[in-house]
Amino acid sequence: MSGHRRFPGGRLVVATHNPGKLRELKALFHPYTDDLVSAGDLGLPEPEETGLTFAANAELKARAAALASGVCALADDSGLCVDALDGAPGIFSARWAGEGKDFGVAMERIRRELADKGLETSPAHFVCALSLAFPDGHCETFEGRFDGHVVFPPRGTRGFGYDPILLPLGGAQTFGEMDPEEKHRISHRARAFAQLLAASFGG
Repeated sequence: MSGHRRFPGGRLVVATHNPGKLRELKALFHPYTDDLVSAGDLGLPEPEETGLTFAANAELKARAAALASGVCALADDSGLCVDALDGAPGIFSARWAGEGKDFGVAMERIRRELADKGLETSPAHFVCALSLAFPDGHCETFEGRFDGHVVFPPRGTRGFGYDPILLPLGGAQTFGEMDPEEKHRISHRARAFAQLLAASFGG
């Protein structure tokens, strides 16, 4: 798409109720704007994620937050896609963790479903779609991917979500063991952010 719309400055609402995701996005945005507030902090409801892709879900969350707040909103939809499970959990990554957002349960489900296939590991990748929505409904979406494979048992307590079971290709540390600054430099979220930055923030 040509002619990306620029972020006009001022407050940016991050359409998330996930403190780990907010923390990572604040770290990424720190050089460009400090006026970030989460949808959770503003008491905005979480819209139902009815999209069939990461991009569709990111867009609907960003648009809902921009419309409700009256300022630009950024939404992230991301997840883990395991090849041997036909891409699951994919867009259902958060839902596999249940109402309590217990990713230990979700990671055990992946281990169990792989075991049912006689497998201990599988190629897998993280996907992140970032959408920047404007109050008039215009939306810009960028997608990043990071490849690796899943390992068990989970390793490391840094990061969040499925980070403890994703080992980068050729790497020695899972995302859960990795220094946060290193993860921010190479992750699927960092790759989507770099595209967003170049298009909308002039980074």
